[in-house]
Amino acid sequence: MPDGFERIAIIGLGLIGGSLAAALKQRGLKGSIVAFDNSAAGLAQGLGLGVIDESADSVADCIAGADIAVICVPVLAIPATLDQFVQFPGIITDVGSVKSPVLAAAQSAFGCVPANLVPGHPIAGSEKHGVTAASGDLFVNHKVILTPVDDTSASALQQVRDLWNRVGADVVTMTASHHDDVFAQTSHLPHLLAYALVDMLSQQGDSLEIFEFAAGGFRDFSRIAASDPVMWRDIFSANGAQVVRMLDKYQAELLELRELIATGDLDKLQAIFERAKLARDHFSRLQAANGSE
Repeated sequence: MPDGFERIAIIGLGLIGGSLAAALKQRGLKGSIVAFDNSAAGLAQGLGLGVIDESADSVADCIAGADIAVICVPVLAIPATLDQFVQFPGIITDVGSVKSPVLAAAQSAFGCVPANLVPGHPIAGSEKHGVTAASGDLFVNHKVILTPVDDTSASALQQVRDLWNRVGADVVTMTASHHDDVFAQTSHLPHLLAYALVDMLSQQGDSLEIFEFAAGGFRDFSRIAASDPVMWRDIFSANGAQVVRMLDKYQAELLELRELIATGDLDKLQAIFERAKLARDHFSRLQAANGSE
């Protein structure tokens, strides 16, 4: 159990790293939490909010003496971060939204995927970012996906699973490649579409009027376009091939819809809408059953 960790290191004290620290504190973690972040202001805020016990001046200082280190940096920063873990004897995990590059980075840094590395991805977040947006309840009733390999230590895997269970998450495992394929479809593509729509509308000469009269549908769809642009730039870079494949499929769907509207084929248009509604209703029932909606 997490209570067995005397010292937890968090590399990157943003929304996810800060929320994990806050969640562990909120649930009575007995050990100490130390964090490193490139933002001195963020570390100061974390100390002021009481979500961490100590701040460190470097990754090396942060992980010294830690039982487990949670890497919460942008995806493209993970390789350089892992390079500093070569002599680290404790458990290593991360929260990156793309998993195959983490395994590749480990292979480069260590010459293999070490047994003490348990890649992870909490399926929780917000368009807000930074430690001041941290919430101790962020992971409650949300899934965390772990992507171990054949050589992953069973003990390390169980301890990381216990860590996430402790903060209210439901932990599942799958391969890294399957994870990246699933999230290209369900997360990465929707974010790309939201960014594209808001950007397109903002370039219109009457964009201020458009946004003034935008209703709930636009608000709900476009909300995720307020997410951290740097983080999402990195995600699209890391999972580009999968996203492009899904984007090609989506473009084909849009072209079909365009043709149906242009030719007035309303029966086929309605059939697509009905099929989509059935799928969305099924998703809503699953979310309700899991207490997520």
